[in-house]
Amino acid sequence: MSDLVLRPFSWGDIPAITAIYRHYVETSTATFDLEAPGHTYLAEKFGHMLDAGHPVIIAERGGEVIGYAYASTYRPRPAYRFTCEDSIYLREDAIGSGLGRTLLTELIVQSRTFGFKQMIAVITGEQDRSIALHEKLGFRHIGRHEKLGLKFDRWLDIVHMQLAL
Repeated sequence: MSDLVLRPFSWGDIPAITAIYRHYVETSTATFDLEAPGHTYLAEKFGHMLDAGHPVIIAERGGEVIGYAYASTYRPRPAYRFTCEDSIYLREDAIGSGLGRTLLTELIVQSRTFGFKQMIAVITGEQDRSIALHEKLGFRHIGRHEKLGLKFDRWLDIVHMQLAL
């Protein structure tokens, strides 16, 4: 990962983010979205995070976006303002390269700096690599919801993990 660059989000990243996320919507259970959102929706979503000052990190190699991570308020009610939920998505050819760990490590640092006190991971139960990554970085299991979502004609569990920041 010698030429890897981690940098803040910029508006020009929206097409790459849209393409990366579309892959997960259409081929995996990592997200419960059933239809891939377009550029406009994702620009609005990322705009809200930018307005709030939340950490949004872009991973780039050779001038191409190969992954992204963000931490945003876990729930919209004001009492949750110090608790964030993390999200990490990698381009398919970057999976297994250690990029997920690099992004999550930096996201934890930036989330602490922002002032978040707790980070929650909400992970589909069959996403073993994501669960293992969070465990390696100190997250603890706090619950499992069985058969919470239906995607690809299968009922899926959700695992909740938590890290004090």
